[in-house]
Amino acid sequence: MALPPGVLGAATTHMNAPEPTSATPTRRGTELALLGFVLGLVVLAFVLISENQFQTLKPDILLYVAGYAVLFGVAHLAVRKFAPYADPLILPCASLLNGLSIAMLYRLDPALAEIAFQGGHGYSNAAPKQLIWTALSLAAMVAVLWGVKDHRTLSRYGYTFGLVGLVLLVLPGVLPCSISCVGGAKLWIIIGPVSIQPGEFAKVLIILFVAAFLVAKRDLFTIAGRKLFGLELPRPRDLGPLLIAWAVAIVVLMIETELGASLMFFGTVLAMVYLATERSAWVWIGVVLFMGGATLAYKMFTHVQTRVTNWIDPFADAQNDGYQMVQSLFSLGSGGIAGAGFGAGHPELVPVVSSDFIVSAFGEELGFIGLAAMIIVYMLLALRGLRSGLAVRDTFGKLLAGGLSFLLMWQMFVVIGGISKLIPETGLTAPFLSAGGSSLLASYIMVGLLLRISDAARRPQASRPKPQAPIAEASTVLVERPT
Repeated sequence: MALPPGVLGAATTHMNAPEPTSATPTRRGTELALLGFVLGLVVLAFVLISENQFQTLKPDILLYVAGYAVLFGVAHLAVRKFAPYADPLILPCASLLNGLSIAMLYRLDPALAEIAFQGGHGYSNAAPKQLIWTALSLAAMVAVLWGVKDHRTLSRYGYTFGLVGLVLLVLPGVLPCSISCVGGAKLWIIIGPVSIQPGEFAKVLIILFVAAFLVAKRDLFTIAGRKLFGLELPRPRDLGPLLIAWAVAIVVLMIETELGASLMFFGTVLAMVYLATERSAWVWIGVVLFMGGATLAYKMFTHVQTRVTNWIDPFADAQNDGYQMVQSLFSLGSGGIAGAGFGAGHPELVPVVSSDFIVSAFGEELGFIGLAAMIIVYMLLALRGLRSGLAVRDTFGKLLAGGLSFLLMWQMFVVIGGISKLIPETGLTAPFLSAGGSSLLASYIMVGLLLRISDAARRPQASRPKPQAPIAEASTVLVERPT
């Protein structure tokens, strides 16, 4: 039986990608030039904030700009050394979003500190912490590039990644609320001044597991079943992996009272299954499971009912449960098309604006044009990851790059849809933008993996590492028995 035209069925094809030669340029000069351009934009953002908010150029912006420039200069040198043929746009896109995040947090810190002072409680500045977390995150990215010489070796530890990812995903839900609850959701591990969100790292590990699983169990997803209404349905016994993903998503929703993590996990697994097979039946089955799970969650959990109610009509309880959504809508509306300008708006009036609702702050001060430009940067980053997945020659690399790129787009869709009332708000963080170390660390680990895959895709054939291929990746060779 012929395999379908999905990734699993194209394991031995070249995906029409041109074969790199010894003359393939590394494009590191292009990356450096783009990083210089990004640095100019970040400097401009700090200058506008300082002028609009303080009516003077504050000297401390030099510390932020210098620290930012040094960090990404070192990151560029690391990419030049450990992944010289990597895509030249991935790191600059991430650096632009990260730099704008530090600038926005620098802008929000004084306003939020004033609100905290009036309310009689303290506020810890987020901008210097974000710069420190950027340094640690870039170190993690460099560690990935240094430690993972060949992304294919990660497939050997797929089940280990899956087990560790599952433990990290459910661990906050089984811990006491005193060390795991923030804002009603059990997503954290809080030990003294240190707080970690394990689910951010779990999503990367689970993508690694799903990619390895789809390669190892390709027959589960390529054998045709019955046809119904023109759809080629999978066999009932092959639905196990999708049902397990659905069940895990429901369990996470039950024990952690968090809709966003469940939605992100199940959506990414479903997208990777479709990417591997190109069978629309998987999508329709996933949609049915999602609708059933959403209905079950709405019936069982009051916090889900509250979020749905706020989504339908936040103005019905604008001073209590709907206050955050109402303020977000007012913030986006006051920004209009061109925005109020960096440092000239009042995004601090939106609760939790430095993390969950930071996109509202950008929408108010940069307007629709600025926010659309940022979305384009996200899309460009994801598309370069998908392009690397198309160009790389092994199936595991294709699925891994596709899963990481889809996760980035899916998470931003959920975040922007939530703060704009397109969908119910989920509490997810915006990659590279939201304050917090766990999200930033996980995002740069994803960037490191995409850089490694793109380096493998563009690297000349003669210099590629050649580990022993597993049976699932080996080619079929006809050997004539000697007489």
